[in-house]
Amino acid sequence: MQKAIDLAKKSMESGQGGPFGAIVVKDGEIIGKGSNRVTSDNDPTAHAEISAIRDACKNLKSFQLDGCDIYTSCEPCPMCLGAIYWARPKTVYFAATKDDAADAGFDDEFIYEEIEKPVDKRKIPMEQLLRNKAQLVFTGWKKKEDKIEY
Repeated sequence: MQKAIDLAKKSMESGQGGPFGAIVVKDGEIIGKGSNRVTSDNDPTAHAEISAIRDACKNLKSFQLDGCDIYTSCEPCPMCLGAIYWARPKTVYFAATKDDAADAGFDDEFIYEEIEKPVDKRKIPMEQLLRNKAQLVFTGWKKKEDKIEY
């Protein structure tokens, strides 16, 4: 956990991004690490957990983190939590809480609230278009014999 916290501090002090760091460990070895690079990369998805997951998956040559643990300096935001569930690690350990992050100006509560709202009530307008055509692609996926399930 200390390594994740050290990455968070380094990210903040170097001006790379916010004070967040994460590592991925498998069999006692760090196989992925990441720090927040949102502002330096101009990428709203460049959170520490996402970066660490990408690094670990690249190193493992796998799109899943079976048997891995994630250590993150702060409780994951909704985006990172989604990525963590897709990556399927064994365990996630976190240091600071989402309330600690909110107190420092990183409040994700509005996202949790938006997720719960009906699509037509969200702050960012969302409209459904061409559903029938998109469903044809899913039909093709269901029939595809050489697909890689995930």
